[in-house]
Amino acid sequence: MKRLLILPLFCLISIHCNKQQPQSVNADLVEVLQEDKAFETPPPPPQESPVNKNTMAYMPAKVDQQEPEPSVEPISKKIIKNGEISIQVGDVKKAQQQVGDILKKNKAYIQKEDYQNTDTAEKISLVIRAPHQEFDGLINSFSDGIGSVTSKNISTNDVTEEYTDVSIRLANKNIYLEKYRNMLKTAATTKDILEIQENIRELEDEIDTSEGRLRFIDDRVDFSTLHLDLYKEKVRSSATSKIGFGSRFADSLTEGWNTFVGFSLGLIALWPFLLIIPLIIFLWKKWRSRRKNK
Repeated sequence: MKRLLILPLFCLISIHCNKQQPQSVNADLVEVLQEDKAFETPPPPPQESPVNKNTMAYMPAKVDQQEPEPSVEPISKKIIKNGEISIQVGDVKKAQQQVGDILKKNKAYIQKEDYQNTDTAEKISLVIRAPHQEFDGLINSFSDGIGSVTSKNISTNDVTEEYTDVSIRLANKNIYLEKYRNMLKTAATTKDILEIQENIRELEDEIDTSEGRLRFIDDRVDFSTLHLDLYKEKVRSSATSKIGFGSRFADSLTEGWNTFVGFSLGLIALWPFLLIIPLIIFLWKKWRSRRKNK
């Protein structure tokens, strides 16, 4: 009876022990895992990008690849006026005095003067420069009261586009010149210095040319140019006229005689040839005759 009671009791005790053992093992495993995690090295912090706060302070600003547009002031209309007038007058000297008074009134001046006095006419050619605003009034003054206008030509030329183009190119060249000068300050080798100096020299020459062109255009725009001819045709008298048959016949005789004299003088100038050539012919014939006799 006692054996029967002991056997079931032993079974119950063994079952109870088997249930408690895994729980304790599981608890111990969890504790060990937690301790291992506590002693594990912490993961490295996330790496920042190469451009951090410290390096951002030393990063240069982004450079615009495009060249800056040169600042050119707005250009007004550039109009060049030129004119040509021919006036037939009764007295050239008197007309010239009148022209002088008109020039003073219109603030103009004579740039060039040419005087000619031939058998057919007396003529004065003037190159006049007048302020642009006074040019039209100057033309009207010459057209009235001085003489008879035989020809008149007035022209205008708009050079605004050319002036603007040259101005923009000049501004660009000045920008590049300033850059080359700054590069010259930091050049390290002699080769670089020489190359930069050559570029600076070429740019300075081009800038001088462009500035000269702009000054020339400004001068032509500010002061218009007028070519003025004052002339008087000479009237021939019957005594000195060479239109008649008798005068023309006498002139022909004179011209023929002058031609004959010139021909004779030409022959005299050739006297060495006139003497040498006959002598050569004589000697040649004599030599030929002697050869035949032999």
